[in-house]
Order: sequence, then C-alpha cells, then structure tokens
Amino acid sequence: MTETTQMRTAPPGDGNGSRSPEYRLAMNALSGLREDLFHDAFAYRPLPRTDADGPLVRHLPARLKAHAARLPHAVVAVLALLCFYGGTVGGVTDGPLALLSGLVCAVPVLATLVRPVGAFWMSMAATPVVALLGSSWGDWPWLPGAFLCHSTVLVIVAIRTRPRTAAWMWALTAAYGFLNESFWGAGHYGSNSTPLLVLTAFALLLISVWHIRRDARQQVTAQQTVTAHERSRRTLLEERTTIARELHDVVAHHMSVVAIQAEAAPYRVENPPEELERAFATIRENAVAALTELRRVLGVVRAEDYEAPDAPQPTLADLDALLANVREAGLAVDKAVTGAVRELPPGVELSAYRIVQEALSNSLRHAPGATARVEVSYVLGGLGLRVVNTAIPQNTLVKPSPGAGHGITGMRERVSMLNGEMTAGPTDDGGYEVAVFLPVTVQTEGEA
Repeated sequence: MTETTQMRTAPPGDGNGSRSPEYRLAMNALSGLREDLFHDAFAYRPLPRTDADGPLVRHLPARLKAHAARLPHAVVAVLALLCFYGGTVGGVTDGPLALLSGLVCAVPVLATLVRPVGAFWMSMAATPVVALLGSSWGDWPWLPGAFLCHSTVLVIVAIRTRPRTAAWMWALTAAYGFLNESFWGAGHYGSNSTPLLVLTAFALLLISVWHIRRDARQQVTAQQTVTAHERSRRTLLEERTTIARELHDVVAHHMSVVAIQAEAAPYRVENPPEELERAFATIRENAVAALTELRRVLGVVRAEDYEAPDAPQPTLADLDALLANVREAGLAVDKAVTGAVRELPPGVELSAYRIVQEALSNSLRHAPGATARVEVSYVLGGLGLRVVNTAIPQNTLVKPSPGAGHGITGMRERVSMLNGEMTAGPTDDGGYEVAVFLPVTVQTEGEA
C-alpha cells in the first residue's frame, strides 16, 4: 500500500514563513508598540492604595498608617504642584497665559493617577502647547515646565506599567526631540533634548531593573508556594502509605482468625445442617478473598525498599520499652497512667503507640535538653493521650534539629483515621504539647 504526499509551494511573499527575519522583527515591534501605547491608551486604571504591610508603611507610626494608604496619591499631587509652578514661571511672563501654561503642565501628571498611558500622550501634546504659550528662546523643544512634566510622567507611567512600555515611551520622546531639532529648532540657542533623554534613560533603567527583580521575586514566591504544597501532599501520601502498611498486619490477623474459625465451626456441631455448612464455607471464602485483595493492595502501596517487619506491630504494652529507649537518647521523660487499663482494639493501640513515639521524637529534635511527660488516660469513651515537653534550657549547647515536617502530619492522619481529636501547639512556658483523644466503642459482654 503506497501513500502519496503532494507538496504545495506557497507563492512568494505569502504567509509569515516566507517573510525575512528583519520583516518579522519589525512587525513584532510595531505590534508591541500598538499593544502598549495605542490599544486602550485612555483606559481607566486607578492607582492602587499602598499595602499596609509594605516596606515603607511598615515602619511608620501607628497614627500615620491609617493615612499612609494614600501616600502615592499625595506624592503625585505634590509633583503636579511642582509642574504647575514650573509651567507658570518658566518661559511665560505673567497673566492668564502663565496660569494656563501651569495647568497644561500639571494635568498630565494628575492623569497618571487614573489613565497612565493616556497621561503620556497628554504630556507629549502639552509640550508644543507650552512652547507656543511662552517664549521658548534658549529652551527647545522642552520649556522648564514641559521638561519637568514630561520627565515626571515618564517615571510615574514606567512605575505603573512594564519595562517594554517604558522603552516605547522613551523612544517616542527621542523621536519627537529629533524631529523638532531637525525641522523647527533653527535659530534657538540650544537644545535640551539630550539632557532630558539621558536623565529619563537612567530613571527608566532603574525602574526596569526594579520591575524585573519584583517579577522574579513573585515567580520565586509562587514556585516556593507550589513546591511547599506538593511537598505537603507527598508527605501526606507517604504517611497514609505507612499507616496502611502498619495496619495490614492487624487486619490480616483478624481476617485469618475469621477464616480459621469459619472452617472449624461445622466440626464443633454434631450433624450440622447443610445450610449452616454452606454459610460457614461462604464466610471462609470471603475472608480468604479479602486477605488476597489486602495483600494485593499492600503490594501497590509498598515502596521498592520496603521490608516487611519480622516482629508484630507495637501496642501500648510496649510503651515502657519506648520510654527507656528515649531516656537513653538523652530525653528525661516520665509516664502517668490514669483510669482502668484495658485492652483496646489493635488499630487504636498501634496508633496510640505511634503518636507517643512521634511526639517524643519531635521533643528530642526540637527541644534538646528539655524534659517530657507522657500521660495515658483510659476513660469511658476512649483513650486520651498527652505528651508535653518543657522549654529548651538556656544553657544547653545542643541546637534544635530541623525536621522534615512529617511528624504532626502523620499524627493527624492517624487521629483522623480513628475519628479522634487532636491539638498541638506551644505552651505558655515555652514548651510544646500534643493532646489526642481516640474514641473507642464500649462493647457489652453480649456483643463481645
């Protein structure tokens, strides 16, 4: 079977692929210019208020913080007054023309509060108007008021927009100055376009660097947030996998007992009915099937380097051995048991042991030199646990060791699995406390 492909040759000059790189670069540049300075140039974009937690407002007195939200607006208003003053005294003698020239210089600066890109075009338009209203002899094409107005507008708009927009504004300003010097600048003492362009170039460069640093910092912060979220999810999944592996032995033991009892039950009754034998056979088949599925699920969640434990899962009866091991590691700990000690469900025993173990491990890592206390309370509705350590002694030479953040997460998962309650936090004396309650259903003799 033969497949034939027909190639079509595009006519010259058709499509972007046949254009030269210079042409595509120029079109992209014009597209960026149209997007930054022409598309919705007079869109309403009000200047936001200052953040109360910003670096500038943070160090102000409390009575000034309430008014600091309008600090950028006040700065722009002051700059507008300076431009108004420059427009009235620079190049204009006096009278209504001086007032009009000042207003023409101040309005573009005030417009940066609500329409930043439009304010740039207003400033460009104000420059020849101010030159016509006053005597521009010696200052061409920027009279003092227009010089101050346009420089201020460029800086404010550059702060409020992005670096590419600032570059386009500076380029158009340079083009305007070049055209004025080339066609209308004859007969004047000198041109001040170069000082304006050099001054604004340095200012816009610093602002662009600030924009780049701020964007990079925001990207790093966002990436750190995503990484922390993924790390938290991974930690949670690892803890749930560990709990599933540990509970496998407990559940497998009970299912095995059910299967053995179901198989042996018909032999304990003389001449058992056929229905009873079928019922026990069904119970045994279901128990064996559940064990098979349980082992299959465990194989999915088991890590590659996981090794099945040889010893049975620990219970509260092994708590004394745990405390002895912790004391050898350097943590002074004592235990208090209240209530009538009784046998609890294996899952509760295992979770209680692991919670105490993790809480003492956290005390060893985060509070070296402190002392700890473990309280186990057998109450009517369940089991209460409380592990508290004192503050770190001031004369200790051992520094706290940072943990991976798995401890509290693992304890909360175990408590949540048993529908319990848990609180963890610092104490008033600088220590740390973990309090847990695990509900246990009380069984009567008939239910047992």
